Amino acid sequence: MNSSSKTSHPKVGVVQQAPVFLNLDASMEKACSLIEEAADQGAEVIVFPEAWLPGYPVWIDSSPKAALWGHPPAKALYRLLVENSVTIPGKHLDKLLGLAKKTGTYVVMGAHERLGGTLYNTMIFICRDGESFKVHRKLTPTYTERMVWGRGDGSTLSVVETEYGNVGGLICWEHWMPLARAAMHAQGEAIHVAQWPSVHDLHQVASRHYAFEGQCFVIAAGSVLSKGEIIEGFHSLGPPDSEALELLKALPGDDDKLIMKGGSAVIGPDSKYIVEPVFEEQCIIYADVELDRITEGHQLLDTDGHYSRPDVFHLEVNDEPQLNVTFRSQSE
Repeated sequence: MNSSSKTSHPKVGVVQQAPVFLNLDASMEKACSLIEEAADQGAEVIVFPEAWLPGYPVWIDSSPKAALWGHPPAKALYRLLVENSVTIPGKHLDKLLGLAKKTGTYVVMGAHERLGGTLYNTMIFICRDGESFKVHRKLTPTYTERMVWGRGDGSTLSVVETEYGNVGGLICWEHWMPLARAAMHAQGEAIHVAQWPSVHDLHQVASRHYAFEGQCFVIAAGSVLSKGEIIEGFHSLGPPDSEALELLKALPGDDDKLIMKGGSAVIGPDSKYIVEPVFEEQCIIYADVELDRITEGHQLLDTDGHYSRPDVFHLEVNDEPQLNVTFRSQSE
């Protein structure tokens, strides 16, 4: 396991593995094993892909009839997802906190978060002290994702302070929200986590652009997941719900068909790969991050400093939690 002695060149580990699809408890056990494996290899920052607990909802884009109004299979599958989503606080968060303390690592986990009657696409930043954490909820679910997730707000658009510098992140298409990028750049990220379902070509472009624009290191994390693993994960929940299973079986291809193909990579502030994208392989990739390169890059570009024009452009971020109802007795 890692010691408490840290360097200015931390080692990052990017988990490119399949969860036990839709099975939160089994996926959590697998995550613990993978975190310990990465820590044993010297990783100090360990990153998982988008919505890894318990898996990105692949049926919304690839399964016919997924968006039909009131479709019983879609409702049954959504119910299973809700039942297997993380709550904060909760026992799954407690387990991650305990494991981060045991291994002395920072862990960034992608999860479905259940808050009230709504699901959110959430990044959980776990600090290695085993006590503190932050969350970021995806600001704008994209296209069919809006059938699954609600919108986050500016209160979770923040970074985690570490001995390596600030660590932050955005989820998937948030990387095409220019003002969200500007808000993150203003917080001086040294390491940025870019979570994706899988990191195909256009996602690689966005990740590399972010690294250069923000003059930071980007960890692009994606999953590898086959149709067979999707069906197997569903069956691991117990007696099959035939209605929910209908949408998963309707996914294209046979059991060997890769629905998500990975593409995880580590990118430097000059936009060049430190670790080239890895596709179609279940693995953990590792890289040493030389933080001094950030200072060198700022001579050329600092979008929140000498390469900004606050006299012309100004962004104000509303970082207050957005509540539908407030009670006067609570505020008093």
